[in-house]
Amino acid sequence: MWKPVAKLTQEDTERGMRLVIGDGLAAEVMTTLTSGAFLVAMALMLGASNLQIGVLSALPTFTNIFQLISIWLVRRSNNRRAVTVICTILARIPLVVIGVVPLIFPGAAGIQFLIVFLSVFYFFGSLAGPSWNAWVKDLVPESMLGSYFSRRGSYTQTLNVVLSLAAALGVDYIRKQYPQYELDTYYLLFLLAGIAGLTGAAILSRAPEQQVYMDKENIFRLLKRPLSDLNFVRLLVFNSAWVFAMSIAQPFFTVYMMKGMGLSLSYITVLTIISQLFGIFTIRIWGTFADRYSNKTIIAISAPLYIISLILWCFVGIYTKMYANIILLVIVHILMGVANAGINLSITNIGLKLAPAKDAIVYLSAKNIITAVFSALGPVAGGILADFFEHKSLKVDAVWKGETHSLQLHLVALHEWNFLFLIAAVIAVISLEMLMVVNETGEVEKNTVVRIMRSSIKNNLKDYYLIGNLITLHDRFWGYVLRRKPS
Repeated sequence: MWKPVAKLTQEDTERGMRLVIGDGLAAEVMTTLTSGAFLVAMALMLGASNLQIGVLSALPTFTNIFQLISIWLVRRSNNRRAVTVICTILARIPLVVIGVVPLIFPGAAGIQFLIVFLSVFYFFGSLAGPSWNAWVKDLVPESMLGSYFSRRGSYTQTLNVVLSLAAALGVDYIRKQYPQYELDTYYLLFLLAGIAGLTGAAILSRAPEQQVYMDKENIFRLLKRPLSDLNFVRLLVFNSAWVFAMSIAQPFFTVYMMKGMGLSLSYITVLTIISQLFGIFTIRIWGTFADRYSNKTIIAISAPLYIISLILWCFVGIYTKMYANIILLVIVHILMGVANAGINLSITNIGLKLAPAKDAIVYLSAKNIITAVFSALGPVAGGILADFFEHKSLKVDAVWKGETHSLQLHLVALHEWNFLFLIAAVIAVISLEMLMVVNETGEVEKNTVVRIMRSSIKNNLKDYYLIGNLITLHDRFWGYVLRRKPS
């Protein structure tokens, strides 16, 4: 059952790539219905605190520290497909449990129940991850990594847009018309997600695998290989700092919009969709240029965009007119969508590219384990900081007083969650310094890439001049600082 073959034919490769996309679509249904605004709304209904929200957000990455078990399983079986499919099935069954148990036994589940079963879900999902990465790395030709995953990402994000909007409208309708069934609705979403996830596992089980034998070396000695690879260590340092910065803020965007601004799930979902649509529009552009030039350059372009969006989050909610806050939220989500498409695609691909084929699962597992620690610490630290800043605020206003009228303009108004967004932006800027020392094969000088990208898409994206200049913003800023230093 699920026996690897000695060599994949062109037909096997194409069929496998289609099946991986099929599983990706099923997994997207599962992820959409059990994460993001839906999970936060459900957790808040169950009385979750900021710290518990942080714990829920930390689980997907914290459980990656157990990926050593995945390496052991793959080495023992020499069957990455079997490990991936079995662990995927075991991961997705708890979603069915979360959906069914409270519906059969009302009142039997609370926030602790949710955290426990999601821990099981993420634990087995983390075991499936390394074997899936190594399997797909051999399945998809390296020259097509960027274009293939950008295509797969555009499909899954399109599905996410349609499904999340439909689900949000449905939940808001239930909330207004039948509020006593709102919590049951979230449980039903988990049940549907579990069924979709198990369907995806069945699809994935049909994808072919080329036989690869791992060294029978001591597992801890194996892990020393990526840690002795200086260039890979540089990537780990950057990636760890970046995910720590992002995970401090990201879990609390939805919390802020719900609790701080009083926005409904439909509003939040529409904003998320706006972000995803711009991600869909740009992900293939990022993928094409990542394949042609380098993933590192794409990160250097898209990361400053995300940092700007973090800074803009500090100004959300400070205006007395709601339409002004909504306009700013739309701008922020557009920037986040464009930036995330490039960052997520390129960080994944640069890890795949720098990992040697023979030791891919070891390199990628080491990357996932180390970054998991920092990615899990971020939401927990964010929850603690949110509680610390709960009753603290910082306001900076510009006031004009004249003979006939006066004007007050809010420049800065930081409180609770806004402090997190500013802290995350500062750490993200620091992390970009660490990216500069990473070397990537085929890397092209960044100014050359910017010039080519401007020329290639200026007819379709007139404002790309701004995006193109962001890549030089970092150098120009530090150049200015260094020139201002006293001698």
